[in-house]
Amino acid sequence: MGRTGRLSGDPGAAHRNPLVRVGGLGVGWVPPLLLLTGVAAADANTGGEFRMISWIVLVPGIASALCGVWGTAVYAALAVATYYTVDSAWPHQYQSGLPDFILVAVGGLLATLACVLRVRGERRMLHIRDVADTTRRVVLRPLPPGWGGLDHAAVYLPADAEARVGGDFYDIQPGPHGTRVLVGDVQGKGLGAVETAAALLSAFREAGYHEPDLATVAERLEVRMTRHRGHTAAVHGRAGGGDRFATAVLVGFPPRAPGAVDTVVFGHEPPLAVGPRGVRELPVDGGLPLGLAELGSGPPPVRRLELAADETLLLVTDGVTEARDRDGGFYRHAEEVARAVAADARNTAPRRLVRLVRDGTLRHCGGRLGDDTTVFAVRRRYRA
Repeated sequence: MGRTGRLSGDPGAAHRNPLVRVGGLGVGWVPPLLLLTGVAAADANTGGEFRMISWIVLVPGIASALCGVWGTAVYAALAVATYYTVDSAWPHQYQSGLPDFILVAVGGLLATLACVLRVRGERRMLHIRDVADTTRRVVLRPLPPGWGGLDHAAVYLPADAEARVGGDFYDIQPGPHGTRVLVGDVQGKGLGAVETAAALLSAFREAGYHEPDLATVAERLEVRMTRHRGHTAAVHGRAGGGDRFATAVLVGFPPRAPGAVDTVVFGHEPPLAVGPRGVRELPVDGGLPLGLAELGSGPPPVRRLELAADETLLLVTDGVTEARDRDGGFYRHAEEVARAVAADARNTAPRRLVRLVRDGTLRHCGGRLGDDTTVFAVRRRYRA
């Protein structure tokens, strides 16, 4: 699903991720060393009043961008020592003298201070990323292979690459009444959307396990959404997300009907059944999104549909369906999946299917996602 964050509480955390790597090894110390030796060698081969040794002030500046604090301090000291040694090596020639010596010394000091600020900023960013990763793991908890008797794969791409978490959500909840799956998208962005997604997932994990009827699980989700909206409105007002809603697909895999799935659709894109014989959109009975039940005549119905043993359910959020190219054309993922499956039936496997849709979405929009994007694929795991 994504990469886990690196803890950044210790002082050397920022240094364990060098900016310049070759073969996995940090080589940020190489460019300033080459510059140091290059300036010294160039100055030694110039005569008259043209001296290049003053350019050595660039060495700690380069080091401050590529090395740690101690590395920058070492290069600052080396720059001063090298300047003094080279400038005084030929006493009968023109010397840059004290003014440039002060320039090199002050330049090294400023470079070291700049590196301190850079490293502090990196530590702060690592900490923020670690918090975001922790939040993501709470909302989108890792799902072990074969969880609930299902083969599954998922990818989540936030529209804001630095945010690392948004309003899309998914989960699998096994229980005594079968395994249930929930995939959805909260309207809006920001922490409010994350809070709403967390509230819905917590309700799903409890109701999905305990309730024997999928319709009751759907009702519990609607009630949780209504309660969450009321609380948010009371705390922050409508501007804080009191009118927020969520689209979702609730899927149940009944244990006594291995050739069928139960579905409840809350204003979401219908699932696709992807199999060696092609791609078909499940004929679901869609309802209003979660949080808007008062506008309709009742909750969406539960629809039982046939699903072959070799078919995979593909569910996506609007980051896929609303992805546009430069000409404004929408991405037709169903058509691309159908072509890929016709070329190779192995593309029906959840992992390959998710990778196919992810890559197709990013390629279609040129990597510029307009919304959080989730691709989720799941099918029953049958033992030979």
